[in-house]
This record gives sequence, C-alpha cells and structure tokens, in this order.
Amino acid sequence: MSLIPDLNGPAEVVIVGASQGIGLALCRALLDRDDVRRVWAVARTAAGNADLAQLSVRHGTKLQRLDCDARDEQALAELATVLSTQHAAPNLVVCTLGILHQQGARAEKSLAQLDLAGLQASFASNAFAPILLLKHLLPLLRKQPTTVAALSARVGSVGDNHLGGWYSYRASKAALNQLLRSASIELKRLNPQATVLSLHPGTTDTALSQPFQANVPAERLFTPAYTADRLLQVIARHGPADSGSFWAWDDTPIEW
Repeated sequence: MSLIPDLNGPAEVVIVGASQGIGLALCRALLDRDDVRRVWAVARTAAGNADLAQLSVRHGTKLQRLDCDARDEQALAELATVLSTQHAAPNLVVCTLGILHQQGARAEKSLAQLDLAGLQASFASNAFAPILLLKHLLPLLRKQPTTVAALSARVGSVGDNHLGGWYSYRASKAALNQLLRSASIELKRLNPQATVLSLHPGTTDTALSQPFQANVPAERLFTPAYTADRLLQVIARHGPADSGSFWAWDDTPIEW
C-alpha cells in the first residue's frame, strides 16, 4: 500500500517528536520502506540522541536529524527554512508531540487541581506546537500530494467524554482537533492534494502512559512499533476526501 495516496515516487517525511516513543518507532518503520526518500527526524536533541544515531549509522543520509524545540515558534520558522533550503517539500508530516503529566502539565482529577501553569503547559505542547508547525511548513505543502497528521487522543472527543477528569489534557487535545479541522479547510483550497488528519494512537507503552497502565489489559497496551505500523496503515488509507477527520489506530472514526 502506498504511503501517501496518489503519490508517484518516494516520499519526503518529517517526524516531529522523533527521539522517543511513537515518533522514534515511526522513524524506524519509515526508514525501512522503499517508498520513502528521506526521513527528517525532528526533536529538541535529535542530533545527540543515541537511538537516532544508531539509525543514522544503518541508513546513512536517508535519515536527517534536526534539532528543534517545537514549542518555540522561531525554531519552527528555522526548521521550515532548513527544509526549504534542502528542497524537502514534505509528502508526510507527523507530529507526535503530547504531554499529560510532564513539563509542568498535570493529569488533574478535579477542578481543585487545576492551575494556570498546568493548563498553559498542556496547550503549548498538545495544541499550539502542532498547529504552529503546520503554519510554518505551509509554503512547502502547496504543490504535491501531502498528508499532515498529528497525534490526538480519544479523550479529546467531547462526545466521548463520560468520565471527566484530565481537564487540561482533554481540552488541549480537543483544541488540537478543532485547529486541525480548520487548517484542513484552508489547506484544501491551497492544495486539493492535501490531507490533514487527527489520529488516536491507542494506549502505547511510552513515558506518557506509564503511570496509568495498571488498569490497561495487556492486549490493549501497544508497543511503539505496533502503534507506528497501525498509524501508517491509517494514513495510507485516507486521502483528501477524508481531510479534517479524526481516526483511531484501528481505522475507526472518532466523534468530535
């Protein structure tokens, strides 16, 4: 199955959040594909990351490592400049950024646990960084088949919220969904070959989920490699006609 619908030739791929977890697993999977020209692995410390360094030894120039803190808009602007200079018009951009209880964010169980700093930290990584990434890459996405996907979460669905809690995480993922939905409408006017997707990866064995894995059945706790494979299958199945939609790892639609 072709990585990007209607793409003739190998793909230029950008993975943001590439140094660990699902992002790193996506890099591994994509580098092994013959229909991928280059993988641009973007992370705050991509150049010094040991796992990416091992992949670089194996795959050579097919892997390009770029340091960029996606929460810094100036850094995102510089990232776009580097890609433009290298004639890397992306056919696939996947933003795997997301925090729940790290970097000042909190998994709040009640209103009493809310604070401004935690809300701001959640929104900065979960909503603002992905949409500002898309803003700065937009000039590179106008002329070729391209898919932009960001990792959302089922708990960001307003219609599916029956338990409450996790206020800032739920709200920031819901905000991401709305931002991507709006971006899909604008991008469709600029490039009819463009697709924008919100993706729910399922509960994956990463640092984000580790404190909350006790009640997850073993068969529902996925390895990063499994999640990466399923997400790439979902991406390959959805082209411009599905732009602005929200899908789970098993290719089932999620209500907003």
